[in-house]
Amino acid sequence: MPDKPRLLQIGDVTDRMHARFEAGFEVVRLFDQADRAAFLASEGASFEAVATDGHWGVPDDVSAALTDLKVVASYGVGYDAIDADAMAARGILVSHTPDVLNDEVADTAIMLWLPVSRGLLPAERWARSGRWETDGAYPLTHTVRGRTVGIVGMGRIGQTIARMAEAFDARVLYHARSRKELAYEFHPDLVEMARASDVLIVITPGGAETRHLVDGRVIEALGRDGILINVSRGSVVDEAALVAALEAGKLGGAGLDVFEAEPKIPDALKAMENVVLLPHVGSATVETRRAMGDLVCENLDLWLAEGRVVTPVPECRALNG
Repeated sequence: MPDKPRLLQIGDVTDRMHARFEAGFEVVRLFDQADRAAFLASEGASFEAVATDGHWGVPDDVSAALTDLKVVASYGVGYDAIDADAMAARGILVSHTPDVLNDEVADTAIMLWLPVSRGLLPAERWARSGRWETDGAYPLTHTVRGRTVGIVGMGRIGQTIARMAEAFDARVLYHARSRKELAYEFHPDLVEMARASDVLIVITPGGAETRHLVDGRVIEALGRDGILINVSRGSVVDEAALVAALEAGKLGGAGLDVFEAEPKIPDALKAMENVVLLPHVGSATVETRRAMGDLVCENLDLWLAEGRVVTPVPECRALNG
């Protein structure tokens, strides 16, 4: 029986995934290597496959050393930590895990919007601390009904968020690279869309092209009663401009699942009552993470069997014969 192809595992995986990897591959974990540079120099050329995730991607030293690399299976829908164009130019298939996490991330976006608008976390502390008895009723908040919701990015998850927002009688606007065949209002100018929105939900891919797409001008246009929700990548929002606007009372609130220097979160944000913070858990349920892991394995299994993957990234679709 021929030797199994070698797979380099970058980051952690579940036991379920590891068992499936080992059925078809000789698995080696990058982070177990005491001398990474020496390991890559001596063994890099022996790996045909990589299993990674949206955080670790494929670092430059790994990409350069794996001269016989043929497939990269990434855990997550975002893949901005992988140079997919360069991989495609080398004939390397890159896959990700779209669709299986759409509902979960969209749920998280909505769950961030609601407590920010209604002040649920400080109101809960008001009740728990006894201030309801001593200080009386909690201050009035704003309804989530009939608001104008601007969505930055109208891919699979953006469209799921839009459908959910409609349940709250929202008027939905969207900003994307191009108009789509959708019933929602397309806005090519993000600043103008922010000015027209009560809530701005960010779900565009990360990477150099979208770095600080939501900058000070956009945040200023959203205004003192506006709410910013980010469930995409921390790099998409200019975090310093966001903090400054919140501190100056020029933005009504924010709900954030992602940050520019994760896991570090600015202390200023932690101290704000009108901000809800999550530790990048948009898709973090047992059910969704299992489905994501299974899709990573399905991509690798299909590559072993037929030389193609189930869910290639757009840059590699032409390679996926």
